[in-house]
Amino acid sequence: MNSQYWVKKLDLHSHPEGGFFKETYRSEEYFAEEGLPSRFGGNRNYSTAIYFLLEKGNFSAFHRIRSDEVWHFYAGDGITIFMLRDDGELETIHLGANPEKGEVLQTVVPAEVWFASKVSEPGAYGLVGCTVSPGFDFADFEMADRTALLEQFPQHQNTITALTR
Repeated sequence: MNSQYWVKKLDLHSHPEGGFFKETYRSEEYFAEEGLPSRFGGNRNYSTAIYFLLEKGNFSAFHRIRSDEVWHFYAGDGITIFMLRDDGELETIHLGANPEKGEVLQTVVPAEVWFASKVSEPGAYGLVGCTVSPGFDFADFEMADRTALLEQFPQHQNTITALTR
């Protein structure tokens, strides 16, 4: 199986940050705005889930969301997730099925952390799932501006330049 098999089989579509996705779950119940932290502007579903696929040569550009996001590895090659912490640290997580190579089957990207991802070299594609709670809403999605990110994290210029559009 290759990436195009999964794109077709799972009916995946282009994602604004890069790669392909399809929402697979959105809870019917929701948190009321007054029960959520102030960073949310409105009600949010309890949880959402998607399939997400990246191919070699493409990447998920630096972005952030207002909720925690749990990544689950499914198929293909490993995916490297890059997280820029407020303290200036660049954390790299290797998501995949080979613990001998330092890969983990799942990881969490905390709310409001800038992050990007790409297929680990020399991989062809990686298929993962992402679960978000409170549920994902595009109102909570922010693409990084390269110039602003470089001003905040100049020590990570190479990574930021490579993983922004």
